[in-house]
Amino acid sequence: MKNHNLVKARKAKGLTQEKLANQLKYKKSTISNWENGYSTPKMEDAFKVAEILGCDIKDLFLNRKGQESHTMIM
Repeated sequence: MKNHNLVKARKAKGLTQEKLANQLKYKKSTISNWENGYSTPKMEDAFKVAEILGCDIKDLFLNRKGQESHTMIM
């Protein structure tokens, strides 16, 4: 399932997938996989993403009902 919240937050911050990946020391394809629902970040990486994007982790990775929209690896 595509993570629209992550895509929207990244674009609102004016970052490309490549720029976000560079800040996290990952490949662009990793960010693409997270956004397209092919994989999910580890918990520590999810917190880093939220910090970089200036968002609450819940806004990026939980749906409106408060359930995980993407399973994060701990």
